[in-house]
Amino acid sequence: MEQIHIAGGRRLDGALHVQCSKNSVLPVLAASILAADACVIEDCPRLRDVEASVRILRHLGANCLWEGGDLVVDTAPITRCEIPDELMREMRSSIIFLGAILARMG
Repeated sequence: MEQIHIAGGRRLDGALHVQCSKNSVLPVLAASILAADACVIEDCPRLRDVEASVRILRHLGANCLWEGGDLVVDTAPITRCEIPDELMREMRSSIIFLGAILARMG
């Protein structure tokens, strides 16, 4: 593990902005189905898999809206429980939606 040694009498101060990663945002998007309400994913990366997830959510009936770098997902109006094959094939991790859809729709 790397270490940073700082010598001096001044206290460090500042802020660091960390962008959300694809590996964490995809399960969050799937979990938003369980909320049945509006969720805001702040600083959501605009990647191909994220866009594919948004298309899946929209197909299910969710409202998804980009507001700057944030993604607002309202899953309250979801009425469908089937995802077309062509949407499922857009990303390998589309299986993550299965548990949330089963829990929400039975």
